[in-house]
Amino acid sequence: MRFTTAAISLITFIVIFSIFVANVANLVGIDSKLSKRLDAAYSEGQQRWNAERQRWTGGSFKLDDSPRHLMWFLQISDLHISLYLDPTRIPHLIEFCNRTVDIIRPSVVLASGDLTDAKTANFLGSQQHEKEWRWYRDVLRDTNVLNKTVWLDIRGNHDNFNVPALQAKQDLFTNYSVQGRAHPRSYMHHLATKDGDRYSFIGVDACLEPGPKRPFNFVGMLSMNETQHIMSLAEKSRDMGTNYTIWFGHYPTSCILTPGLGTSGVRNLVGKYQEGYAYLCGHFHKLGGAVPQMYTMQREGFLELELGDWMKNRLYRLAAFDHGQFSFVDLQHNQWPVVLITNPKNALFNIPDKEDPHAQLHSSHVRLLAFSPAKITECQVKLDKQNWVDCTPVSRELFVVPWIAEHYSHGIHKISVFVRDEDGRYRVIEQEFTLDGSRKKFSLLARFVLMYDTNKIFQAFFSVALISCLVPLCVFRIWHMLVRNGTVARPRIRSLCCRGWIRKMWILSTVDRLIFPIVGYCLYLTCGPWSFGEVIDGHMGVVFVWGIFVNGAFLPGTLTYFYGFFQLVFCQFPLINIYANNAQKRFYRGPSSGEKKLNFLAATWQNLSFILIMAVELLLALIFWNAYGTLAFIITPLRTWSIVLNILLWYQSKNLPIKCLQSAAAVWSPPTESKSALSQ
Repeated sequence: MRFTTAAISLITFIVIFSIFVANVANLVGIDSKLSKRLDAAYSEGQQRWNAERQRWTGGSFKLDDSPRHLMWFLQISDLHISLYLDPTRIPHLIEFCNRTVDIIRPSVVLASGDLTDAKTANFLGSQQHEKEWRWYRDVLRDTNVLNKTVWLDIRGNHDNFNVPALQAKQDLFTNYSVQGRAHPRSYMHHLATKDGDRYSFIGVDACLEPGPKRPFNFVGMLSMNETQHIMSLAEKSRDMGTNYTIWFGHYPTSCILTPGLGTSGVRNLVGKYQEGYAYLCGHFHKLGGAVPQMYTMQREGFLELELGDWMKNRLYRLAAFDHGQFSFVDLQHNQWPVVLITNPKNALFNIPDKEDPHAQLHSSHVRLLAFSPAKITECQVKLDKQNWVDCTPVSRELFVVPWIAEHYSHGIHKISVFVRDEDGRYRVIEQEFTLDGSRKKFSLLARFVLMYDTNKIFQAFFSVALISCLVPLCVFRIWHMLVRNGTVARPRIRSLCCRGWIRKMWILSTVDRLIFPIVGYCLYLTCGPWSFGEVIDGHMGVVFVWGIFVNGAFLPGTLTYFYGFFQLVFCQFPLINIYANNAQKRFYRGPSSGEKKLNFLAATWQNLSFILIMAVELLLALIFWNAYGTLAFIITPLRTWSIVLNILLWYQSKNLPIKCLQSAAAVWSPPTESKSALSQ
């Protein structure tokens, strides 16, 4: 049997690349399968939707110039009211409650989590601050917003930092939020309008119970009891005759685990009910602006829409139901006028599984909502490249213009709207629409972030990092044994780059006192306890990569996998290469009894990479100390013990006895003067 470097590299590349392609193809394939199903809903749904219209509205459900069957609401997320950062968040929130809510007059405001920041003064730890919660409560009371609209708030992971249990003194959400006292976790709000429409808003609280400190409080989980409770809320909503349901929560569905079902559990739950149009969330902060439009259509047939944060970007969302059609727009605070086109709606957000697939085609008017601090004096619409047409105000907010929808019944078209108020503020918006079921695709990155299982991504990262650290050493160790036994020939490597790397890793793999601790440490990270300390103040816990035991509960591992990935990639992997370099130098240098000793600066420069990595390890250990206490700093194989182990391994690699390198010399011949020493 003949081994070659090229063959092994090719096989490894093919396996990894195949796994990657399979996952991406599956994600892309979702869109294709979903499109087929939605096309079927468009072509076959007319009879069902005629019956629905008859049941809901007595047969009168046409998108005309009537202000009936129209409801709008707002969403705001990730407020992060903080004792230590950005004091303008509160005045701007006051302005939102006083001015924006007064002007838009929403039926409901959804506040989807992370209401407070809950960080310590050094921003490394986490702690619930009663003052932050009082500020939140006082803003809502002082602005009288609770008498202007229905304020539906729900907790986020920051609102759950360092909270041992519901109703505990640290659980300030219960005492200071609007809904906390009546609904400590998931709940449902029902809204009935004078037009006979019934709306339900179901808040999904997926916060961990208990809630650990940072950083291991990023992904949410629904217990079996909470899942059953949410199902009962949905059934109750249906029994009340709900026509439209909006689900909302802090975590995207990709960050919500359900026992035995991963992230598919909550998606199946939302998609199970025909009335569920969309799931609105926050949490990701649009990945720091990398995904400015984080929207997707889940394969279960509902929209998932992540809203950017209020914390830095001052974003909020205006959404509306207009004769059964759901539309929304994300807006910057204090930018006026605000415009939302409800018919024809944005082509990207058609929901044939939920909405009447022919309502827009049979409509008689273009419809839009417009709001501004001053009276709107000018409103015009342009379809494709036609002339601008003046809109007619039906109410203070609703503007319409007649159109012949059949003229736009094929393909993708564009609608433009111009709105100006009497103070001279104006806004021009454009959006594409379609009336024949043509579909536009969401961005691949947005779909990946919202549709894939975040926990699986973290696990994959950790697994790849672990394989990268272990497999080369194990392969070279086995290969070396086969060469020594005469089973395979000595490797012949033509590439200088590959030869240098393989040689040093090969030499390292033959040194028992180095490879066994390295492999043992990497394997320990996968199964052994990382730390023992106060995961929650006053409550000792044990942290593993696969989960955390604290306060009598088990929290499945989520961000722990990414934490382990960071440790392996940025600390352990480069350290392995440093040890390999040291071993190779020792191998070729021989006894080096007469080696010139370096001064302090030269020695520091020569070992700078190791010093920097140790500095990073020490910094992370101190952060762990700050977060989880002195005991966690002392009993921390992941951090403190790792520093001690790696210093010992570095010293060993720099001062290896010649006898430890004799096995490697049987395959890789050192220079003549070193060879004689190794053979002794």
